[in-house]
Amino acid sequence: MKQRIAILLLAAIAASAAAAEQVGEVDTVFKLIGPDHKIVIEAYDDPKVNGVTCYVSRAKTGGVSGALGLAEDKAEASIACRQVGPVSFVEPLKKRDEIFSERQSIMFKRLRVVRMVDVKRNTLIYLSYSDRLIEGSPQNSVTAVPVDRATVIPVK
Repeated sequence: MKQRIAILLLAAIAASAAAAEQVGEVDTVFKLIGPDHKIVIEAYDDPKVNGVTCYVSRAKTGGVSGALGLAEDKAEASIACRQVGPVSFVEPLKKRDEIFSERQSIMFKRLRVVRMVDVKRNTLIYLSYSDRLIEGSPQNSVTAVPVDRATVIPVK
């Protein structure tokens, strides 16, 4: 019974997280067997802020290990978030909230996107970074989306 509840809870959390939509890709290294190494660009709509989309570019490892999901992708990623429509808020925001997380290696590394609120400047700040359980990674990228002063960002 406890396992079923845990699985349902995890499914609900996963369903509420931002989902990636691949916008494009470029090949960087030809691989004779398996997919090529590439850089992919994915769009993430902020699940709690209507009208804001984040674009993340990152390396995807190809070859046989990449095709089997066993490869470890590079820690580098770049982010650019933009207002793509009228900004509105689904609910009050936490001052810091992870809006996306994806595994980049079979065990240890994840790509994370965190939203922070700069109340003083009425701005949403988005940080992308990769972490490791064993030895942290300093690779990160930051972008900001200023919100019109007429629209106050609701904060919990």
